[in-house]
Amino acid sequence: MTMPVHKYRPFPPIDLPDRHWPQRTIDRAPAWCSVDLRDGNQALVEPMGVERKLQLFEELVRIGFKQIEIAFPSASETEFEFVRALVDEHRIPGDVTVQVLTQAREHLIHRTFEALQGMPKAIVHLYNSTSTLQRQVVFGQDRAGIVGIAVKGAQLCAELAAGVETDVRFEYSPESFTGTELDFAVEICEAVMDVWQPTRERPVILNLPSTVEMATPNVYADQIEWFGRHVRDRDAVVLSVHPHNDRGTAVAAAELALMAGADRVEGTLFGNGERTGNVDVVTLAMNLFSQGIDPGLDMSDMNHIVRVSERCTRMPVPARHPWAGELVFTAFSGSHQDAIQKGFATLPERSNGSWEVPYLPIDPADVGRRYEEVVRINSQSGKGGIAHVLERDHGLRLPRGLQVEFREIVQRMAEQTGEEIGSDQIWRAFSEEYVGATKPYELLRHRSQADSIAECEQVLTAVIREDGRERTVRGEGSGPIDAFANGLRREFGLDVRVLDYREHAVSRGTDARAVCYVEVAAAGGSSVYGVGLHASIVTASLEAILSAVNRASRTD
Repeated sequence: MTMPVHKYRPFPPIDLPDRHWPQRTIDRAPAWCSVDLRDGNQALVEPMGVERKLQLFEELVRIGFKQIEIAFPSASETEFEFVRALVDEHRIPGDVTVQVLTQAREHLIHRTFEALQGMPKAIVHLYNSTSTLQRQVVFGQDRAGIVGIAVKGAQLCAELAAGVETDVRFEYSPESFTGTELDFAVEICEAVMDVWQPTRERPVILNLPSTVEMATPNVYADQIEWFGRHVRDRDAVVLSVHPHNDRGTAVAAAELALMAGADRVEGTLFGNGERTGNVDVVTLAMNLFSQGIDPGLDMSDMNHIVRVSERCTRMPVPARHPWAGELVFTAFSGSHQDAIQKGFATLPERSNGSWEVPYLPIDPADVGRRYEEVVRINSQSGKGGIAHVLERDHGLRLPRGLQVEFREIVQRMAEQTGEEIGSDQIWRAFSEEYVGATKPYELLRHRSQADSIAECEQVLTAVIREDGRERTVRGEGSGPIDAFANGLRREFGLDVRVLDYREHAVSRGTDARAVCYVEVAAAGGSSVYGVGLHASIVTASLEAILSAVNRASRTD
């Protein structure tokens, strides 16, 4: 079936041949305004009541928002009561300015100012829709009629503000700005400015919403730059943007808008909002952080922010949500895990304090995430990831050959279950396969001493259980391992040739243990690994040899 593309037409480009924003970079954070309690709330299947709104408000304050749009007081009794609760219970910190939203309609404006009684300071956010489509379809008015609505609303706001003790600042939004002719957007904003008379000391906030995202982010940036160049008294204006995410590019649109001259961003924590949502402030702030720019918002406990948001909005934060999702710092791919493991291992020796680890654009610890969450194992994982988990959780540093060998075991487990393999499962599989490989030969006890005749030689005597029967092994050699191998050859006819031997401590203190890894030649020119884990390094070495011998016998 052919999709009906003929129903749609491309958005016209903006005539701005000398645009400056492509040459600019973002070097500081904007002023942030959270609209979680208004735009975010109206988009919920189950809108928040006063109690949940209070919880989210307190979290927004904790994060560091200095401007918070708290309600549309005239929209419902719950909205009105929430504003009153903040005022009457003295919940608004002195360094936070709350914002209330109202349409440019007389009775709604009156109700809004009723809600503000007793509030020390506030931003009154006035709006009316200005787009060509809305003018034609919704209001049936020409440009002059729409300007008249905005001016009348601005005048009433100014009159009421003069009669209250609240220090009122003003914000105006030409709603559906992206569908509004740019010259008309300037015209109506300047008409509102004529009423409010902003100054450099008391600027007006002109908020330019991408109420419906209608074009690529560069077009929005062109619109913002064009507006900023043409509106009068630019130094008396805080230029604000309010991007929506209909095309999935709200974050990019906001960033380009900042490059185009915007001073302020309105958005919600995780992009909750009508349709596909508002711009995601967490992503924007973390994008700045990842570039070495202080975002002015505290995201250091991301898990807590996620929990509060999910509890208050009853909306889940997706596992792959940028910066905040449960899996965004997690690697399942073998090549990714290997690179991350090597990045962690070499970071201290090559870093001058900056963060450089493959596949991890920031240090997960900076947002309160544990390193345990970085590498997780499933059927797609490689040897590096599995080795990382064993080192991280159990202190084992597997030789590369052993990594390759054990990876096949874990992969079979994952393929059989089709599920993620946890750290405990990996350790259990490793212990059973290597440390617990005690059949048919099990070391019971041993002792060694220097040969009285040849002082460079050691004599080792060991008692081994073979299929329930205890047998004594005696051998001489240049060390305990060599002596043990010779004893096994003499007593059992086992040709034990050690190809590689490694050892290291896995813990400190009175319960210190050592681990030994040995690679032993097997039939057909191949090799097999064994592992020993014991408080005695000699015992661990002998157990590792028998582990390899026992594992080799399974394939004979």
